[in-house]
Amino acid sequence: MMGQMEGHSSAPTAAGASASSKSLPYLIGIILFWGLIYLPGLASPAMMDDADSEHAVIAREMLQTHDFVTMHVNGIRYLDKAPLPYWIMFGSYSLFGVSEFSARLPFTLFALFTFLAVFALGREIAGEQAGFYSALVLATAIGPYIYTRFVIPDIMVCFWLTVTVHFFLLCLKEARPSRLLCWSIGIASACDVLTKGLIGMVFPVGIIGAYLLITGNLRFLPRLRIISTTIVFLAVAAPWHVLATLRNPAAGQAKGFFWFYFINEQIYRYLNLRVPHDYDKVPLLVFWGLILVWLFPWTFFVVSSVKQVPLRLRAWREGLEDQERATLLLAVWALVILVFFSFSTRQEYYVLPALPALAVLCGIWLQKEATSPAGGALRRSGLRFSVVLLAMGVLGFAMAIFFAATSQPPPPGTDIADLLQQAPAMYKLSMGHLFDLTGRAMGVFRWPLVVFGTGLLLGTLFNWIFRKRGSAGRANLALAGMMVVLLYAVHVSLGIFNPMLGSKPLAMAIRENFRPGDTVIINGEQAWSSSVLFYTGVPLHMLNSQAGDLWYGSLFPDSPAVFEDDASFARLWAGSARVFFVMPKNQGLEKLEAGGKPYYRVARSGGKSVYTNHPLNADTRK
Repeated sequence: MMGQMEGHSSAPTAAGASASSKSLPYLIGIILFWGLIYLPGLASPAMMDDADSEHAVIAREMLQTHDFVTMHVNGIRYLDKAPLPYWIMFGSYSLFGVSEFSARLPFTLFALFTFLAVFALGREIAGEQAGFYSALVLATAIGPYIYTRFVIPDIMVCFWLTVTVHFFLLCLKEARPSRLLCWSIGIASACDVLTKGLIGMVFPVGIIGAYLLITGNLRFLPRLRIISTTIVFLAVAAPWHVLATLRNPAAGQAKGFFWFYFINEQIYRYLNLRVPHDYDKVPLLVFWGLILVWLFPWTFFVVSSVKQVPLRLRAWREGLEDQERATLLLAVWALVILVFFSFSTRQEYYVLPALPALAVLCGIWLQKEATSPAGGALRRSGLRFSVVLLAMGVLGFAMAIFFAATSQPPPPGTDIADLLQQAPAMYKLSMGHLFDLTGRAMGVFRWPLVVFGTGLLLGTLFNWIFRKRGSAGRANLALAGMMVVLLYAVHVSLGIFNPMLGSKPLAMAIRENFRPGDTVIINGEQAWSSSVLFYTGVPLHMLNSQAGDLWYGSLFPDSPAVFEDDASFARLWAGSARVFFVMPKNQGLEKLEAGGKPYYRVARSGGKSVYTNHPLNADTRK
């Protein structure tokens, strides 16, 4: 493969034995990097609270009820999300049982599918080498890795969108695209709708429409067999929506499925009018700027690769070369995603569906650099970027070693929460708790700090050495190998930090002592300690919280009686049955002190605690 990477790339060839043999080394390389980076995180760390465990519970309750239309969390109707990810997770649970491994497996596999789809798209545009570099960029970038660490469907959106754009690009190359090709666009878009809702339709329509509009080629639309493609799309996407509407009509205080799912969860969420209003909005500059972070270490190459996009407006309409047409389509793809979310509520990971487009642009640029003459402009640019990366590597190494050398390991048994500060202003970011870190906390991260700093230094150093010697292919592999090491350090760090993000120790303590007739109550929203539900499988009661993700389902008459107020909690706590009281933010102790009855701590972890109203053998009375 190394020899092929250093040589000139061949033009895309027809499918067949020759093309397959050329692609095989690259496919093996993609799978190898995926395995080294993504497989270690399948079974560890523990599931996190909020969306991670909540989404994993949906599939488990689907396994119990075999209701594939109306999803449930904690026995309560949950109609916020599209069903396909949970259907796939249901299949994983059926095969492997319910565990962290089986919950994460579908999303880890879809990461691989996305990398392979990006390879296929890059190969279609500029050959196997460009396809390999495109997949390598996406597979080793930090953003896709971070946002497959918890159970959200955005990597699946990346896959369906990549496949859709590839099909459309193939259509552009045919005077009269085949029915199969056009219908494949409809099927992939329908799967996207079943994965993430209306954006699965908005994104393909926006990308295809914007591209045809700016190239003055709207007359091409009828060639996509709009009527029959729409019928195929509806045949795949519509049945679940129709069934969900029929099975979830307005009842009690709850409006029907159509209002909640389409109006409230999609349109109102976009307009920041969703009920209940519980979503933060990442600042626009942060949202755009984080693209540079999520594409590390390829950031500088990606920025330079954007120059490949033809900016001659007249040429857009008068005609472009095949590769120019493709790079323009990739740019439109990325911009449609970014502009769309610029006017909506947004989280930082909403940018993820734009990253495959930028990865392919970068892969094409890296292929051109690798095959360009020594001393050429692209080689000089690559060398300049490697110098900047090396400077970052030296600085990162110095900082990592400084913190590892000067920090002291905490005493055994120390709760990591006691070493952190509170940074609530940053919690609007999905990874905002990382800003809780302090110098004192660095003592528990000494090993991953050393690994991270050393890997960063060596990776950027070898990248610079290889590029200086004119071996861009080896330099790219050096950066990719560096990310294997860096993301391993991230994996270890997430395991250390996990008590702040999840509640597994509390859940295991409850499960060990739970007996029929006991009650588990969370102080606040279910999502704050949703991993307790995942690991115990015990219905959770919520104190003074009917908001959040379970608000809508709680309005139906068949909602279980799991919402407690102060009066009902006081009765349960004073009763003869055991009550486990989970305090997600270690807030609620005043309720126990005011009751005038002894209480006993069962477990504490990550600043969260579980208390009970009756003593256990191992209890510590408080």
